[in-house]
Amino acid sequence: MKRDRLVRDSKEFAFTKLLTCGICGSGITADEKYKKLKNGNTASYIYYGCTRSRDLSCKLGYIREEELIKQMLRIVDKIDINEIGLKKQFEEEVMRYNRFQISVLEMNGKEKKIDKKKEFDIKAYAKYILAEGKINEKRELLASLKSRLVLGKDKKLTLKKDETAIGL
Repeated sequence: MKRDRLVRDSKEFAFTKLLTCGICGSGITADEKYKKLKNGNTASYIYYGCTRSRDLSCKLGYIREEELIKQMLRIVDKIDINEIGLKKQFEEEVMRYNRFQISVLEMNGKEKKIDKKKEFDIKAYAKYILAEGKINEKRELLASLKSRLVLGKDKKLTLKKDETAIGL
């Protein structure tokens, strides 16, 4: 009877449904764990691991979100610029920033606006989103990749494109 009153919080994680297990091909799920620290505070950690939907005995362990992001940042350095489909989004963000400067900060010509025709560093933008972006921005970035991310048995992330893989 008590079970009927249990309410589960559904939390959205940045990289769920966007990664694949390199061992069994299942999806990757996330779980949030809490640890009580000696000073009385509570630390929160997010771990990613195999859902084991295709193989219940899959041996892929768990990896912390911070480590996963570090590996993604290294992959961004190695991928072809055309692999990231974000150029239009990046240009819209620059235009939005310019409008922000003019309307909110009232910098009408006092500060130099970012020129949208200037060559943008899309890789730097992708790294910024992975490190500092909101969950929906991270999800949109990974969804824009033209390849899929696979977490291997050695807990190394690779980008699979057809039959090739770009690793670390």
